[in-house]
Amino acid sequence: MALVGDWRRRTFSSLTDPNYRAYFLGSAVSVSGTWMQRVAQDWLVLQLTHSGVALGTASALQFAPVLFLGAWGGAVIDRVDRRRLLLLTQLLSALLAAVLGLVTATGLVTLWMVYALTLGLGVVTVFDSPARQTFVAEMVGTDKVINAQSLYSTVHNGGRLVGPALAGIVIGWLGVAAAFGINALSFVAMIVALASMDVGALRRVPPTPRAPRQIREGMAYLWGQAELRVSLLLVAVVGVFGQNFRVVLPLLAQETYRGGARSYGYLTAALGLGAVIGALGSATRSRSSLRGLLLTCLAFGGVNLLAAATPSFALALAAIVGIGVTNIVFNTVARTLMVIASDPPMRGRVMALYNIVFLGSTPIGGPLVGWACQEWGARSGFVIAGLTAAVAAAAMAGTVRGERFPANP
Repeated sequence: MALVGDWRRRTFSSLTDPNYRAYFLGSAVSVSGTWMQRVAQDWLVLQLTHSGVALGTASALQFAPVLFLGAWGGAVIDRVDRRRLLLLTQLLSALLAAVLGLVTATGLVTLWMVYALTLGLGVVTVFDSPARQTFVAEMVGTDKVINAQSLYSTVHNGGRLVGPALAGIVIGWLGVAAAFGINALSFVAMIVALASMDVGALRRVPPTPRAPRQIREGMAYLWGQAELRVSLLLVAVVGVFGQNFRVVLPLLAQETYRGGARSYGYLTAALGLGAVIGALGSATRSRSSLRGLLLTCLAFGGVNLLAAATPSFALALAAIVGIGVTNIVFNTVARTLMVIASDPPMRGRVMALYNIVFLGSTPIGGPLVGWACQEWGARSGFVIAGLTAAVAAAAMAGTVRGERFPANP
């Protein structure tokens, strides 16, 4: 019992902070609503167009602003109060969801409206995502950043499981407009959490004064720090070649194991289960290091190669749980190392560049891995993911030299 109690204290230590506890609970509600909207938006676009191209366009419009404006967004984040910025992004996100729900409910919605509102949400994400990641350190301090980020990953992956299921129920019962309306209301939880925080208890970072060439300064700073540079390069490799689950898993279900939508659902659920396990496991760690990141990258590569060799569907499910575990641990260690190893006045720009690579790499790799799976079968997607992760980790190993970076440098 003592061991269980110790594990519980280490795993959920960040929740003892009242500010982070409010943020965590608000996120749990908001993230489920966000995933509900993603499913509802895809369904609405299909209803309007019956076009896969339109679906892809809507997805691209949501992420394109991060690729083109992300570096500038990071510079802005370093100049402002991050809690107030997050209040603004939550209000704008709620407004965009409410407008989409209104035009859908009234029958006025057209494709260009969906595109415009999706693009608007993408612009909000430019500021919202890196601001969230840097604000965590202000709530809990650098000594608990790993734990706090891991717990948030649990919320995110839990929302990815719950949100789509709720979306299916709501759309079938009340219609697609109701899903947008519920998402708009879900932001209220985050707005209340942010507004009710004890500002005096935050480890606030003084805003960086506006100055010329701050974006270039952020890029030069990141590239000049070995731990940041190596982390970003590994994230790029794993993102391009290893995280194409929406390409590989449906092909694995349909072509390799001769299954249908149910088989694909089982594979996706296995990935999500692994992600939740990995996030909870990461929450018990108090330190992050390049050595740990490299070992996790190697483990991710090894489990992918194992998945490529599995002879049965049951063993494939087990291997994909392992992929989910190692993938979320890798992403969590990389993200927290980027936060911990960067100077507080530079964190906004550093995390904005991280988001550009993290969000922009998979859309690049998706078509490449999809082509390989089409030519050589779905298992080749796992082979590519495994080999590239292992080679990247081995290539970067020479930069580590046994040095560790504590959680509170």
